[in-house]
Amino acid sequence: MSKSVLSPRHILIAAIVILLWGMNFVVIKIGLKGIPPFLMGALRFILVAFPAILFLPRPKVPLKLLLAYAMFISLGQFAFLFSAMAVGMPAGLASLVLQAQAFFTVGLSAMVFGDKLRPSNLLGMLIASTGLILLGSASISSSASQVTLAGFALTLCAAFSWASGNVINKKIGVTNVLSLVSWSALVPILPFFLLSYIFEGGDVIVQSLQNMSLSSGLTIVYLAVAATLIGYTLWGKLLASLPTHLVAPLTLMVPVVGLTAAWVLLDEALNQTQLLGAATVMAGLLINVFGTKLATGVRRIFA
Repeated sequence: MSKSVLSPRHILIAAIVILLWGMNFVVIKIGLKGIPPFLMGALRFILVAFPAILFLPRPKVPLKLLLAYAMFISLGQFAFLFSAMAVGMPAGLASLVLQAQAFFTVGLSAMVFGDKLRPSNLLGMLIASTGLILLGSASISSSASQVTLAGFALTLCAAFSWASGNVINKKIGVTNVLSLVSWSALVPILPFFLLSYIFEGGDVIVQSLQNMSLSSGLTIVYLAVAATLIGYTLWGKLLASLPTHLVAPLTLMVPVVGLTAAWVLLDEALNQTQLLGAATVMAGLLINVFGTKLATGVRRIFA
């Protein structure tokens, strides 16, 4: 089987990752009913790090890059995302708005590495930005929606943190993904506990731990084991065995799963304007990923 073609095995692995990551947002929303956001972050990364680091070698990565990766990918991304969802950002919309990381990544890579922005990147950014503005204004102004400006802004901050981590990951280069994820999980644990103590309070921490429900416990296990360890390991296998241009676009299916799961399980329905905004964002993402190939194909047809 050619490495330029998705085999049935690759499709199965991709489907598992997309399902795990798409359901991630519904699980977070459920977990936040019993665990405050910063404490959730601390517990998640404790379980990501232990016992995995006892069996995995430390990744051969400079300490400053390891720390930077962890501060953006782990602490920044999830501190903002969990906080956004705690103040009212719906799970389905969070899964979509977080994909703005694709455009932040392109822009940051252009600044840091001198990567050239193609016309399709700029057009995709413009269209997706229009969709985000439409989606955000429609969601915040809707009387039936629980979306707040703070929730929307915090989700965009989470996307920017994810993108910053992507740039650092590019600097790191090829390494063992599972080792990188597990060892970097040590870094955000203490900051998350400090944030929890400062903003949520010691009494809340104690009460949450003493009265943790089964659903809260399963939330932590899912976020740490399923979404992080299993998800990133399988994703790493896809990246290692297939060209990036085949693998990267698969993440476009994550918000589709997230929006569908939130609608089915949490009754998070979108109004017509929100649906238009969501569709516009997806169109921008698709143009960003496939625009150059589409333009090349059109030129060949009419050449």
